[in-house]
Amino acid sequence: MTTLFLKRLCPTALLLTLAFAPLACKKEKIRVQQTEEEAPRLASTVHMGDARVQPQLVNGFYGIEDNAWRWTARQFTVVLRPPFGAAQKGGVLKVQLTVPDPVIQKLKTTTLSASINGHALPPETYTQQGEYTFTRDVPANLLTGESAKVDFQLDKAIPPSGNDMRELGIVVLSIGLEPK
Repeated sequence: MTTLFLKRLCPTALLLTLAFAPLACKKEKIRVQQTEEEAPRLASTVHMGDARVQPQLVNGFYGIEDNAWRWTARQFTVVLRPPFGAAQKGGVLKVQLTVPDPVIQKLKTTTLSASINGHALPPETYTQQGEYTFTRDVPANLLTGESAKVDFQLDKAIPPSGNDMRELGIVVLSIGLEPK
């Protein structure tokens, strides 16, 4: 009698276990997150008010001011991702900048030069304070890699003085490479 009871109970217990097993399993949503080991993707345009672009600002940039812009030193460097298709068609370098009144008052003029991956682009001289867009065509052969190093240089800057120990060049709002 015990054997017959166990023979009938085992299949029933197995069926009940299988029937309720899905209720015991909870599905967890999988979230994909960037880990510390992964490098963030380079941006083609960096906005100076965005703290996340800091790794692309190689040198010569000071802290974010008014959540929108940064002062530069006389020399400053940024790394950008060439835009899609730039390796075939070339690109355009655009820098949204301001030449502040104190720079013109103290220096009278300032000239901005740029080079991409060591290739010099034509400079531009500013003689008045104001907002400007420094725009230069970039040949396709300079934009074939996964990144482009853009070095900038001003012919002069305001030296450190008083409580401000920074060398002040210009104010930059954004730097970017755009497709042609």
